[in-house]
Amino acid sequence: MSGTSGPAPDALDLAALMCSRVCHDLINPVGAIVNGLEVFDSSSKEDDKQFALDLIRKSAMSTSARLQFCRIAYGAAGSAGAQIDLGEAQKISRGHLEDDKTKLTWNLPHVLLAKNRVKLLLNLLVIAQQAIPRGGELVIDPVGEGDAMGFKVKAAGPNAKEPLNISEHLYVTNPALVTAHAVQPYYTALLAQACGLKVAIASAADAVTVSAS
Repeated sequence: MSGTSGPAPDALDLAALMCSRVCHDLINPVGAIVNGLEVFDSSSKEDDKQFALDLIRKSAMSTSARLQFCRIAYGAAGSAGAQIDLGEAQKISRGHLEDDKTKLTWNLPHVLLAKNRVKLLLNLLVIAQQAIPRGGELVIDPVGEGDAMGFKVKAAGPNAKEPLNISEHLYVTNPALVTAHAVQPYYTALLAQACGLKVAIASAADAVTVSAS
């Protein structure tokens, strides 16, 4: 893909853009907690209070799951050179992405991998989930094995389609396109580059596959 001229974001700009992305991910469940508290405090009806408590409980669990996911997907997640258990990655991925509409089929071995490869995997999952806004199945398979393992994530579901403009953001040669909206796929491309891999996305009938190999 041809590059777009313009400077790449420096470390401070990239950090700010990633912080904006995390805040965007958290604003809805945190806002729902606030709304639930307002309903609980303003109503004397037991039905309203029960509704508020259910909303607070559900939103608090969602916020916790998202924070655990973001801590590894976007955060330091250990010291330099640290490894992360793929079993732990599976657990936090299910907690954040799996619900009554979306199922995860996890076909990866239970091994330790370098943290950047695990971060790359989680970011591939974020992109793949966007391809099935009505829900479906995310199937995660290894590409290769051992320390050089890459990943393939197939998102299958009704009207599955490539997220809008995602392809142009999956390349480190397009730094001028990086915005708070586009920083996550750009960050995914940076992680792939750091691992010696390249990200690719392909569409088929009711399925989109995102891979790093």
